[in-house]
Amino acid sequence: MDKLNFLTAGMPIRTGNKGYAGAFKVLEDMELDGLELEFVRGVRISDISRQTVKESPMVKTIHAPFYINLNARESEKIDASIQRIIETAEIAHDIGAFSITYHAGFYLGMDKEKVYETIKNQTKIITDNLSNAGIKVWIRPETTGKATQWGDLDEIINLSKEFEYVLPCVDFSHLHARYNGISNTYDEFAQIFERIGNELEEKKPLENFHAHMAGIEYTAKGEKQHLNFEESDFNYKELLKAFKDFDVKGAIVCESPNIEDDAKLLSTYYHGLTS
Repeated sequence: MDKLNFLTAGMPIRTGNKGYAGAFKVLEDMELDGLELEFVRGVRISDISRQTVKESPMVKTIHAPFYINLNARESEKIDASIQRIIETAEIAHDIGAFSITYHAGFYLGMDKEKVYETIKNQTKIITDNLSNAGIKVWIRPETTGKATQWGDLDEIINLSKEFEYVLPCVDFSHLHARYNGISNTYDEFAQIFERIGNELEEKKPLENFHAHMAGIEYTAKGEKQHLNFEESDFNYKELLKAFKDFDVKGAIVCESPNIEDDAKLLSTYYHGLTS
């Protein structure tokens, strides 16, 4: 991508009942760059909506359904999870989406190394299916906000090394919550960019970044709920400075409850920074 784009997680609240056409108009009026389609409960989009999204020149990403666990105990749940990710990628390919993201799974009390191997094996099935179909879309497991969920930064970077079209979706707010308040300084944010940039250098990941940001409430167990930035201790200003200093390009998806206003807050602050 040629710049850093600011997206809302789903249609802006101001859209009301005007659908994707209304959503893109709100985004345009607010000088935002696009949106992440939220397939929360299933991979569903009407033909009319699909065509509207496809025709929009704005930046698009997709969040696959929450009902995904590539480490489920039941084989039928794994198969369904694989299918949901593949179907999400198929739609992303059709509508011209930048990438897709998803929460890959849960540890379920199992050994972390064994869980990694299981999720790697399921990811191979996904990427092989997409490759055989000629679908080239970035597949991005997301860093997760609780210690019970698979998806710390190490795991997702390592998985990205294994497959051509896999890269991280870094949810900075999740990392902040997962570790009970750390990952919240400029130096910590810079270290994340340095690691991803160096360890995945061949894929030029900082020119092709997919991030989530929100204010967040957390406990010792991790993420509790998303908040608006000004109601949270999340240090979005220092993070945006790191984005600027590392010249990161791609998409930041705002997941605050007031998605468009906080996305605009991010965009305004970022564009006001000097290099």
